[in-house]
Amino acid sequence: MPLSLPLAALSAHYAALAAAGTARAVAVHGREGKPFSGILWQEGLVVTAAEVLERDEDITLALPDGRRVPATLAGRDAGTDIALLRAETGPVPPLPLAPPESLALGSLALALGRGEEGPLAAMGICAFAGGAWRSMRGGMLDRRLVFDLRLSPLAEGGPLLDAEARLIGMTVFGPRRRPLAIPAETIARVVALLQARGRVSRGYLGLAMQPVRAGALRGLMVLGVDPGSPAALGGVLLGDVLTALDGTPLTSVREMLGRLEPDSVGRVLSLALVRAGQPMALGVTVGERPGTRQAG
Repeated sequence: MPLSLPLAALSAHYAALAAAGTARAVAVHGREGKPFSGILWQEGLVVTAAEVLERDEDITLALPDGRRVPATLAGRDAGTDIALLRAETGPVPPLPLAPPESLALGSLALALGRGEEGPLAAMGICAFAGGAWRSMRGGMLDRRLVFDLRLSPLAEGGPLLDAEARLIGMTVFGPRRRPLAIPAETIARVVALLQARGRVSRGYLGLAMQPVRAGALRGLMVLGVDPGSPAALGGVLLGDVLTALDGTPLTSVREMLGRLEPDSVGRVLSLALVRAGQPMALGVTVGERPGTRQAG
């Protein structure tokens, strides 16, 4: 049975989108085994997923024109899962960013990537579109975007386009392997910081914690204190239960990470805690999180 004209037109439209989008998709060889994908952000710069970039050296890119070129790491931010690479890419075709208001629940999207044998594509819909949120690693993302599509592992780190060939963001795997998009506006913000400094500074206390609730007591129990860390120097001990930070109650590790934004480095925070049943307060000077550390 022949296709109706509207369906044929839709098919041709998305084929054209795939052709345009894969002109900005590269294959990144930066770990053992199969490659993953990246986005030609602008001439000389490639964005990919920090989580799958397992090494900082011996990185190569397979470009859309068939060339294979070496790349160097300009910086990475585990909090937002963004890594920035530098390479001799040559000129890059324009790729407009999708306005945040253009994406709604049910909007069609096209995830693109590049594998060992060529371009990859997967079509799906926006399953959830929410506001700003904080990742488990402490990074602030401008929107929470979840997609219902079948994403190849080789396409992780690649571009996600809307129906008008605009960049929604970078596709990655989230909890339970559900595809998420790191929003384009988050990428733009983090890329600017990585270009300038090679990293995104975040506050660091040096604590391992877990939520606890015992009767009226709610807070975060300290399970570990890094030797020489700001928390250790401030007097925090194993078994302490942190109940408030600068007067704001603490009930989750994510809340604590949320207070350790870049502008917190160097500040003295007031920690309210309970030790051996007795309330007390300590002042802790926030340090800068080491680049390889993921704890709070």
